[in-house]
Amino acid sequence: MEDKAAGSADQAAIASPRRAPTQQRSRERVERMLSAASALIAEQGSDAMRMGEVAERAGVSIGSLYQFFPDKRAIVWALAERYTAESQACIASALKDVGDAEALSQAFSELVDIYYRLFLAEPVMRDIWSGTQADKALRELELADSRANAEFLVAVLKRLRPDADPVALETTAFLVWQMGEAAMRLAISVDREEGDRLVAAYKRMALRELVGA
Repeated sequence: MEDKAAGSADQAAIASPRRAPTQQRSRERVERMLSAASALIAEQGSDAMRMGEVAERAGVSIGSLYQFFPDKRAIVWALAERYTAESQACIASALKDVGDAEALSQAFSELVDIYYRLFLAEPVMRDIWSGTQADKALRELELADSRANAEFLVAVLKRLRPDADPVALETTAFLVWQMGEAAMRLAISVDREEGDRLVAAYKRMALRELVGA
């Protein structure tokens, strides 16, 4: 419980650079802005995206856009937060009922496959992910996300190995997750056939460490 609380506190401490909407109409307008930005990033990448284009496509004034997003980085941050929340919910659901090594192998393999397919299919996610390497604050957000995701894995490992050193399990889970991030980046940067082999190799290596498979 202390580890989970610490992880949540780490994420909460990384402040978003945007203003959060409070009224329903404002939330709907922000959703239009983010949808417009997502479409533009998919078409041309975040580097080429301009604030004026986002406002025009969202059907809002540039002043309204700046009211919630002071700059382009704030938009990318909001999209990163959204994907982070969605990924954590997916991982938590996949791992919450895992009670043995076979179930862990299956759930972990399926999660890796889901993420690989998402990053192949979603240019916005790839763009945001690559952008985290050049932005220190986004990198911290990604690390906090990895620690939170690793905690879901730690909970499973503690059920499977109740006598194991908890610090060692936390280290293993965090390292496996970070290696997965690197493996995905590599896999989507090469041709599909080689990427498939890299992802399969990562799963084998990770599962040997997690369950001895």
